Amino acid sequence: MISDIIHRLGHFLAYSPGEPMLFSSGTFWALFLIFIPIYSLLHGRRLQMCAFVVAFSLYFYYKSSGLFVGLLAATSLLDWSLSRIMASSTSASVRKCCLGVSLGCSLGILGYFKYANFFLWNINALVAGNFQPLDLILPVGISFYTFQSVSYIVDVYKCRVTPTRTWLEYAFFLSFFPALVAGPIVRADYFLPQIERPRHATTREMWLGLWLIIVGVVKKAVIADYIAQYNDLIFESPTGYSGFETLMGVIGYTMQIYCDFSGYSDMAIGLAMIMGFRLARNFDFPYKSRNLTEFWHRWHISLSSWLRDYVYIPLGGNRRGTARTYVNNFATMLVGGLWHGAAWRFVFWGAMHGAGLAVHKATGPLLGRAGDSWPVKSLSWLLTMSFVAALWVFFRADSFSDASAIIGHIFADFDPAYIVPFASARMLWLILMVFIIISHCLPSRFWRRTALRFIHAPWIIKLIVFLTVVQLVIELRTESVAPFIYFQF
Repeated sequence: MISDIIHRLGHFLAYSPGEPMLFSSGTFWALFLIFIPIYSLLHGRRLQMCAFVVAFSLYFYYKSSGLFVGLLAATSLLDWSLSRIMASSTSASVRKCCLGVSLGCSLGILGYFKYANFFLWNINALVAGNFQPLDLILPVGISFYTFQSVSYIVDVYKCRVTPTRTWLEYAFFLSFFPALVAGPIVRADYFLPQIERPRHATTREMWLGLWLIIVGVVKKAVIADYIAQYNDLIFESPTGYSGFETLMGVIGYTMQIYCDFSGYSDMAIGLAMIMGFRLARNFDFPYKSRNLTEFWHRWHISLSSWLRDYVYIPLGGNRRGTARTYVNNFATMLVGGLWHGAAWRFVFWGAMHGAGLAVHKATGPLLGRAGDSWPVKSLSWLLTMSFVAALWVFFRADSFSDASAIIGHIFADFDPAYIVPFASARMLWLILMVFIIISHCLPSRFWRRTALRFIHAPWIIKLIVFLTVVQLVIELRTESVAPFIYFQF
């Protein structure tokens, strides 16, 4: 009996490649309920609190990515050591050497795991060789924590940030579990002061954190995971359904990726808030956007601001003339596309967004003369959303040929006669789609007031809301917990 309990506990605590720890899994919440009271007791003792959170974060990453946790720990130790050397040295060459070593190691490790096979495949195609891909497993969230590492070391080099006094503080920043595997990308100048002066969350912040977690669970485990079941059918068989059904799958994926990724961000921000830490907002109803520039101010804000500060501005930004501004925009979005995945379709996705941003900037004066009437706003929104949704096809499809087939099939085989049968067969899918569309149509103040109503509601109302969401998750769940889309990045 005791050996059986020990065996089950060992299985529960050990890393399982097929079951990575997710915010939407019961395992995480069981561990978090153990974590939070201990964290509260240690909160007044900064060193012990940091050590405990780092230990939990590293264990969380172990449950998500196995022995790659050692890579994360080694990266944090190297970065911290080099940042301390840079801060204490007055030699420009020493500082540059430390910067180069840190960037070379961080980007080299990312390049090896994420892009080695991509480049080898392309070299093989050029020389017509017989290439066998390397047996590589991409560490979960490596793109996110690598970008945090790069921003920290660059900011220390440019004296924008003072390096942390201890490795624990830097490890806390780099491995902070709410944001570790899928963002938001945390910036040192924003987060390190919070570690130096930790504070308890207020009652209002704890309830707001719970609200954000509930919203995130609804987006991810209720909406995204359910509508994904139909969307996957469309992308697995690009020409196997009618043009109308294919169009619904494309629109469905457009909503799925938003709910999936913004749902994770909401949960991450809510968890951090309960712990007394602030993470920057990552999504601001991006599908309200009426142009691509606005879209990238609202979508994955932590990534777009990182690319602006560490790629676009160093390239020259908009300081070197109009033509160079367009080139810099294009190059920045190419980097953003390649960051998302080691495939030409991701490069194409980034390149098209870069071209779209350039077109928007170039036509800015003309668009300004068109006015701001409702027809103009509606047309601008429709063009923007059509462009964004079409490019999501290349983001999701398995290949260029599949993406082209899906888009071509929508136009070649579109038949309105499928509308009524589709509505009858996919009623819940449509209801969830309408819900997320309406959520974008409502003004932002509606959602702020809804959050305030939850914060000030009696505890029984909060409990009812929570239990309702749990029941929805149970009713609509699939056989296994679906990973977050951005885990692969």
